[in-house]
Amino acid sequence: MPNFPDGFDLVTDEVAITDRVLRVTHPRVAEDLIDEAEYEEDERLPYWADLWPSGIVLARHLAGLDLTGVRIIEMGAGLGLPSVVAALGGAYVLATDWYGVALEFATANAAQNDAPALATRLVDWAAPPADLLDGPRFDLVIGADVAYESRHGAQLAPLILRLVRDGGEVLIADPRRPAVSSLVTNMREAGWRHTREEVEYEGRPDEQGRVVYLHRFTDPPWRNPSLGTAEDIG
Repeated sequence: MPNFPDGFDLVTDEVAITDRVLRVTHPRVAEDLIDEAEYEEDERLPYWADLWPSGIVLARHLAGLDLTGVRIIEMGAGLGLPSVVAALGGAYVLATDWYGVALEFATANAAQNDAPALATRLVDWAAPPADLLDGPRFDLVIGADVAYESRHGAQLAPLILRLVRDGGEVLIADPRRPAVSSLVTNMREAGWRHTREEVEYEGRPDEQGRVVYLHRFTDPPWRNPSLGTAEDIG
């Protein structure tokens, strides 16, 4: 049974993902959760509490992949929809977020949809846990709308390069936010091949509009050795 945290005004959305409908429960109004003291301390805002179009686009893409046995880490998992879809597809999933309460919602949303239990980890991109960086690498790194602010794109590339295995892949769904350009540039400079697919989201768009970019990074054998390995970056 799902065990959602107490003290929230909750709403549940039904989201069509290929041949199934998943239920995603979240706070009704994310803006109501803004804590001025937290923002003063580290500019923290409750982005986790919204069901973003990019998360739905990424989840639908993952549903079309064979993920059996794949090790996946989601950056900024929030409510956990892509992680839930990946777990339903047979992947081992580690859902990470800056907010502990977001991980509680991701765990409860997995249970609500009869998905295998998610592993979760509290991760600050500016100061990631050393044991996570030194642990086993992941086959696939995913994220949805994770470059909301200018600092996020710059923080993410070095971290991703420490987490993804050689020959692995990275999938980032983004609604054309300017900050993602630094992530793309840094990944390219590290020798990763980059492709971008435009997906038109048919539901209610956010302020960026209906088009979501699905960025795919693959680690080619011709990666420039002068740029270093993942361990050398960041």
